[in-house]
Amino acid sequence: MQIAFEEARKAADQGEVPVGCVVVLGNRVIGRGHNRTEVLCDPTAHAEIIALSAAASTIGNWRLSKATVYVTLEPCMMCTGALILARPDRVVFGAHDEKFGCLGSRYDVAADNRFNHQFEVTAGVCAEECAVLLREFFRARRQDDA
Repeated sequence: MQIAFEEARKAADQGEVPVGCVVVLGNRVIGRGHNRTEVLCDPTAHAEIIALSAAASTIGNWRLSKATVYVTLEPCMMCTGALILARPDRVVFGAHDEKFGCLGSRYDVAADNRFNHQFEVTAGVCAEECAVLLREFFRARRQDDA
């Protein structure tokens, strides 16, 4: 989770919402990413999408079986859908996202057994550290807008 947090800090430094993600297979980081929606002018450039794409490229397979995905913020619907398609064994996230989170907050996609893949979810890992980074980012943004 610390590597994902470092990615989130990179996002904040670039003026992006500070979310970071890493994909681990065995003891090896095979993909990493942070939000790049502003820089790329791309609404799909979330940390999870970037990390999943990098991981698939690293191993030469879009199926990320046996991988664990660490993300600093509970994934949104788009990213949760991508996670289902990528098929990791486990997703670990930090802060809950009451507005957009789809692994328990707004909706719990992982509990829906109608999809062809389910993964284990571990919520709240380093949650306070992740939430503080987000709060500080948005507080600074509001002050800049004032």
